[in-house]
Amino acid sequence: MLFSSQAFILLFLPLALALYHALAGSYQARLWALTLCSFFFYAWWDLRFLPLLVGAITLNWALGQWYRRYGRPRGLVVAGVIGHLLLLGFFKYANFFADALGAFTGIEHQRWSIVLPLAISFFTFQQISYLVDLKRGTAPPYTWLEYTAYIVFFPHLIAGPIVRHNELIGQFAQAPHRDGALEMAARGLLLFTLGLVKKVFFADELAGLADPVFDAAFVGSAPQLANAWLAALAYSLQLYFDFSAYSDMAIGLGAMFGLRLPLNFDEPYRATSIRDFWRRWHMTLSRFLRDYLYIPLGGSHRGPLATAAIVMTTMTLCGLWHGAGWTFIAWGALHGLAIVGSRAWALTGIRLPAVAGWALTMLFVIIGWVLFRASDFDAAALVLAGMAGQGATSGVPAEGWILVAIGAACAVFGPTNIAWAEQKLAPRAWVAVLGAFALFVVTLRVGQGRGLDFIYFQF
Repeated sequence: MLFSSQAFILLFLPLALALYHALAGSYQARLWALTLCSFFFYAWWDLRFLPLLVGAITLNWALGQWYRRYGRPRGLVVAGVIGHLLLLGFFKYANFFADALGAFTGIEHQRWSIVLPLAISFFTFQQISYLVDLKRGTAPPYTWLEYTAYIVFFPHLIAGPIVRHNELIGQFAQAPHRDGALEMAARGLLLFTLGLVKKVFFADELAGLADPVFDAAFVGSAPQLANAWLAALAYSLQLYFDFSAYSDMAIGLGAMFGLRLPLNFDEPYRATSIRDFWRRWHMTLSRFLRDYLYIPLGGSHRGPLATAAIVMTTMTLCGLWHGAGWTFIAWGALHGLAIVGSRAWALTGIRLPAVAGWALTMLFVIIGWVLFRASDFDAAALVLAGMAGQGATSGVPAEGWILVAIGAACAVFGPTNIAWAEQKLAPRAWVAVLGAFALFVVTLRVGQGRGLDFIYFQF
């Protein structure tokens, strides 16, 4: 079920919270409540993949137990990491690589009917991070219940943030009804509500401006100048609002259970360089790639050419992680080239004015999002050609530009939902009334059946 659905807001969430807090006095009981509620949440999407999820978690936990018991054999961790990558590769990339091989050999591939399990990209990364930390000696022993509750905790299970074991499991032992927990939960509910508003009234509305243009480009219809720019800007804002809204709601939900999840976005559309952008965008993924891929490959300690190759490898794989398609790979490689170029520019000692750096960064990011959104290279080329003015200027409904302008102002000038919920809004009766009214209105809106899936569910 979607966070932005009446079934979740009116039934699942209240019941899960009530059960968890009713069992707050028992560590084991509340962990079981959290785990079983999360299993139910995952099974709601597709019951067939619940055994896969539980099996993968149990095997990973067992590998940790065997690793400690049998003298920490390095090969066991390597086998575990390879196993997770093969599992992800089968479900997410088997048809993609088979198509590529078929195109190379001239043999047509009949695509297999493989259904992608929800959240496999996210929980695979979390399981890999645990195994690598185990090898590094930074992962303490956990019980099966602790480890399972960490992986399946439903707020972050489907689309992140990518939470590490040491960021969450230690919090399970904290008393849910400790001092300050009630205010934490109230601010979490407010953050959840603000995320809902961002998703339903901004991201979903912006989709109506972007989707028709990209869908038309996929069937060969070239957009005109104004439409192309409107679609590119709308999608850039839609993606940010959609994913950051999910992260807001996940962090807010965690707070309702007395648990703090890591920040995932930090005003990325204020970035003044591409490196700054990746320090602000999908921060938990950036940290994962840095700590488990970029640094182990050598990081910035192997000379400029080797560092450039490592950056390109990291960002190309980042693109592949987002989707089994050449456009995603090209998008990742494009960002890799931009980061390499940014590092090279820094060596000159010349600093651009902040406004110029911001404008160039945003132009690059928006162009990149066209490649990210387009169904194939031909569709991306049509949209980019339209943005370059190769089509005639056409009239676009004024309300489309108004919505984009409002969204851009919110994204660039902020503040973020987290800043509002955790810092700027003091505990006041009018805040509670306004928050309750917003939750009521957005609940009515999603009851009209207008809610869209979160974009990152497909990854």
